[in-house]
Amino acid sequence: MQIGVVGLGLIGGSIFKGLKDSGYDVIGISQSQSGDGIYKSYDELKDCEVVFVCTAMNKTLAVLDELEKYLSADTLVTDVCSLKEFVSKKTRPYNFIPSHPMAGTEHQGFENSFPTLFKGARWAITPFMGDKNIQKLTDIVKALGAEPIITNAKEHDEAVALISHMPMVISQALFSAAIENPLAMTLAASGFRDMTRLAMSNTEMAQDMVLMNSKNIEHAILKLYKAVGDLITPEYKQNIEKIKEKRSKMF
Repeated sequence: MQIGVVGLGLIGGSIFKGLKDSGYDVIGISQSQSGDGIYKSYDELKDCEVVFVCTAMNKTLAVLDELEKYLSADTLVTDVCSLKEFVSKKTRPYNFIPSHPMAGTEHQGFENSFPTLFKGARWAITPFMGDKNIQKLTDIVKALGAEPIITNAKEHDEAVALISHMPMVISQALFSAAIENPLAMTLAASGFRDMTRLAMSNTEMAQDMVLMNSKNIEHAILKLYKAVGDLITPEYKQNIEKIKEKRSKMF
């Protein structure tokens, strides 16, 4: 099976490297990278059974449209965008199954990608054109070390607002607020560093998330505000003990 990867940034590069390590025949399409198995033309994808589209979110729809000129109806195509509703509004002449790996780092680019990025991660899959070839996609996801989770686009976008997009915005806001206090910046240590790691997120990706998922992020922040009020009560100790117990079972 030949697999194509369009866009070789952190996610695409890690898919490219991970599939190569798993024994797949993989080719990459990139306008900025070069090397063994990496090309510039979409025409190189015509014999691929599976294609991963890993471009920036604001470019993904244009790439999906362009691929219609090159791919057959039997080709399985997936994307890796952190939002799924916006790519699920148009049926495609190829077999399109949107997906989203819940993995990443604060770094970006092919040079920071690595084959084990997805090991132990969840990988959301949100089919909307039927379930043809879902098994093929889940098998590849598992080969990369991830756990496939089948859901729908609307629920996915609401969920990632809570666990990914809102935390990124809060991280950025926390740093922005604290930097106004010189003593706070002098005293800042590991706790502050860890809480603001997401402030280092890819700026293009961050802007896409906020602009395209703003309503869900707003709702998530309101839930957070309510949760803070519910937490800081005379029963604070008991409340945080319950949280610690639940979190210890998750990670």
